[in-house]
Amino acid sequence: MKILFLTLAKIKTLDERGIYTDLLRKFRDEGHRVFVVSPTERRDKKKTHCSTESGATILNVRTFNLQKTNLIEKGVGTLAIEYQYLNAIKKYFAHEKFDLVLYSTPPITFSKVIHFVKKRDNAYSYLLLKDIFPQNAVDMKMLQKDGFLHRFFLKKEARLYQLSDAIGCMSEANKAYVIEHNPKIAASKVEVNPNSIEPLEVSIDVREKESIRAKYGLPSDKKIFVYGGNLGIPQGIDFLLDTIEAVQTKGVYFLVVGSGTEYERIAQWFAEKQPANAKLLNGLPKNDYDVLLRACDVGLIFLHKDFTIPNFPSRLLSYLEMKLPIIAATDLNTDIGTVIENAGCGYWVQSGDLDEMKEAVEKLHSCTPDRYTKMCENGWDLLQKEYQVAHSYQLINDKVTYV
Repeated sequence: MKILFLTLAKIKTLDERGIYTDLLRKFRDEGHRVFVVSPTERRDKKKTHCSTESGATILNVRTFNLQKTNLIEKGVGTLAIEYQYLNAIKKYFAHEKFDLVLYSTPPITFSKVIHFVKKRDNAYSYLLLKDIFPQNAVDMKMLQKDGFLHRFFLKKEARLYQLSDAIGCMSEANKAYVIEHNPKIAASKVEVNPNSIEPLEVSIDVREKESIRAKYGLPSDKKIFVYGGNLGIPQGIDFLLDTIEAVQTKGVYFLVVGSGTEYERIAQWFAEKQPANAKLLNGLPKNDYDVLLRACDVGLIFLHKDFTIPNFPSRLLSYLEMKLPIIAATDLNTDIGTVIENAGCGYWVQSGDLDEMKEAVEKLHSCTPDRYTKMCENGWDLLQKEYQVAHSYQLINDKVTYV
C-alpha cells in the first residue's frame, strides 16, 4: 500500500535512526511505498523540493521557522503549515492515491491535509499521539486556560481526533487520559501504540569506555548519571540543576547533553556554579550521542512537576537500548515511573523531592555489580517486549488491511 506520513520532524532519509524513521523503514521493508512530508525551515534557505532517498519519496516543504525561534513566528508557522503542506501535496502528489495517512502530534493543525487525503483517496487515518496539546501548554503556563487561544486550539484538537480513524497513545495512562477527556470520541479507536524503535544490541569493553570518556573530558573512575535530550521548560530543568547541586556523593558524576530553549540558562548556571561533579555538553548528532551513552552508567528522565497530562518521553528507549538503569523524576500523572519500577530497571522519584532523588542516586551508586547487571538486562528485556517497531507496524497495518 501507499503511505503518506506527515511530520514536523526534519526527515531527509530513512537511514537515520529514530522513532519515526525506524517505523517508516519497517513499512518500506515490508514492501509498502512510503511518502514523507517534512519541513525545511525558512532559515535553511531552501525551496520546497521532492526527492527519492533510501527507498522513500520525501517532500520537504518550505515553512516558517518552527524550532528554536520566537513564539510569534512559531505560532504563525504552526498555523500556516497545514496550508503549506496541503498546497505541496496537491502539487507534487497530485497523481498519487494513498491508502494510509499517518501523522504525529505535534502539531494538531494538520486537519485540512488529513481531510483532503481521506476524501480524495478514501485513505485510512492514523494518529500517533506524542503529546497532548493544548493542555500541555496550559500546564506550562504558556497558554491561559479558557482564553481565546486555548479555546481555539481545543477545537483544532477535537477536529484532529474526530478525523482520525485510530489514535495510538504512548502508554496506558495516556490512553485513559484521552478517553476520559474526550467523551465524544469512540473509545474503541484509541489504543496503546508506544514510542518504538528497531533496537541494536551493542557492547563496550573497558578500553573503549575509557576512550569515549577521555574524548569528552569525563572522569574514568566515577559512575556517570546522564541526562540527554531536550532542555526545555517541560523537562523541569530546575530540579535537574537542584539535583546536581544537592548530590555531592563521592564517585557520582552528572552529564547533561542536549539543546533547547533552556540551554543558555543552564549554561549560565554551569558558568556561575562551576560544579565539580557535572558537565554540560551541547546537543550531539544521533550517532555520536549513542556512542557517548555507551560510556555512561545511569540514564536520567526529568518532567516538570506541574504536568496534568501523562507524558512518556522517548529518551527512555535510548537508555534501554544502551542497557542503562534509569531514574525518572516526574509529575504524578505519567506512568513512566511505574513501567520502569515494574520492569525492575530503575526507580521513580516525584519531581521536586530532593530526598527521594538522593536516595535513588545512592541506590544505583552503591548497588552490587550483580544487581546493576540485572537491572541492565531487565531494561533490555523491557525494550524487546514492549517497544519494538515491529509491534507498532503490526498494529497499524492490521487496521488498514482489515478495513
